[in-house]
Amino acid sequence: MKIEILHELNAERAARRPVIMVTDTESGEQRLVKAKDFGKDPLRAELDKQLRMGKSASVEAGGKKLFLNVYAPTAKLVIVGAVHISQALAPLARSLGYDVTVVDPRTAFASPERFPDVPLVAEWPDTALPPLNVDAYTAFVAVTHDPKIDDPALLHAFERNCFYIGALGSRKTHAKRGDRLRAQGAKDSDIARIHAPIGLAIGAVSPSEIAVSIMAEITAVLRLPAKEKEEAA
Repeated sequence: MKIEILHELNAERAARRPVIMVTDTESGEQRLVKAKDFGKDPLRAELDKQLRMGKSASVEAGGKKLFLNVYAPTAKLVIVGAVHISQALAPLARSLGYDVTVVDPRTAFASPERFPDVPLVAEWPDTALPPLNVDAYTAFVAVTHDPKIDDPALLHAFERNCFYIGALGSRKTHAKRGDRLRAQGAKDSDIARIHAPIGLAIGAVSPSEIAVSIMAEITAVLRLPAKEKEEAA
């Protein structure tokens, strides 16, 4: 690998931007495709597929055998609300490779005893969230049922373009949430991004089942093409 390409690769990874190295396996020629260039690249379909899967792979295109080396940031999950669902969701997400953080200003809930080995931030969202560097590779879940906590957290998620935003509550509850968020400057397009009721409709009842439905929905958003996401919903 040329030193110039290595420097570019390291810079993109440090900024948590996905990047794919394309190598001609016969000639050894290499080029780096940055996230901003995926859509206009001749290999855009293959790049999109491998990036969604988070896996490197060999492909054939234009009569050439190519190896696509995928460098995708580790996905994060920020859970706002140290509730029973979160106790099941946090270890499940960690088992799937997510960096998990639980945020809740209520120290009676956000305790190490309830969340062993999970990073906890017992602060209000305005203080807790900025240092977490929430970004486009972050899934964001709000489950406190307390507007004083959930609403400012959701506004932050909108600003940081999280790839998944979900919030606990019925359709009636979500409609009221939407009115509150609009009053605080949220756009209709922002509110439309919220998955609510949260999780896939699998008939989940218990906190553990709801956690499974949430992670299934997050996985669908991360991995599936747009058409298949609609079908899964």
